[in-house]
Amino acid sequence: KPIPIGGSLGRGEATGRGVMLTTREIAKKLHLPLEGARVAVQGAGNVGGTAAKLLYREGCKIVALSDVSGGIYSEEGLNMEEIMDFLTEERGRLLKDYDAPGLVRISNEELLVQDVDILIPAALENQITEEVAPNIKAKIIVEGANGPTTVGGDKILEENGVVVVPDILANSGGVTVSYFEWVQNLQSFRWEEEEINRRLENIMIKAFDEVWSKAEEAATTLRMGAYMVAVDRIVTASQMRGMLF
Repeated sequence: KPIPIGGSLGRGEATGRGVMLTTREIAKKLHLPLEGARVAVQGAGNVGGTAAKLLYREGCKIVALSDVSGGIYSEEGLNMEEIMDFLTEERGRLLKDYDAPGLVRISNEELLVQDVDILIPAALENQITEEVAPNIKAKIIVEGANGPTTVGGDKILEENGVVVVPDILANSGGVTVSYFEWVQNLQSFRWEEEEINRRLENIMIKAFDEVWSKAEEAATTLRMGAYMVAVDRIVTASQMRGMLF
């Protein structure tokens, strides 16, 4: 909802902020410093653009970014503050309209297979297919979009040792802040944006840690770990309500 009729501050950036937070947490677990980490982001909207900008502020080198008009690549790293200002200054602007020294034009498909540490598909579903997955060079994939990896592609990534932070976890920042909106509306109160971001960070880190621990315990992927956490919660709640025996 718009802010004047009960919308929550911080909602616009929430999904992208959640992607940044889960990227930060998986990097910690895998002992990958964010400072200087090479990142490619498919999608430059509320999710991809926000995540790229926030990771840029964390010290990541965003080397590739794309939108519906195609992608851009810079070996030295893209200036995400400048790019996001450019895209939002005028309605309808796309990456095809942006230019800077040393910029190379690439396709969305080429972006997915760049030699990077972290890949964030944050645009469309079914992007990492059985055909694309064998060519993925990233060590970590953080799913900003809903269902960007096909079942076949996911299996290949697992076989190749690529760590995937699943969409059910990585892009949950938006629905979390929508829940915050509901809570604020019930109280007829508005939290400041700093409070929203603090609460979101706490929840995202807690959720990530639960999924990581479950995946470690079961010696499985983070995707399966996330499903296991979810099913455990449903079963526990159902048993406590006397629905299961």
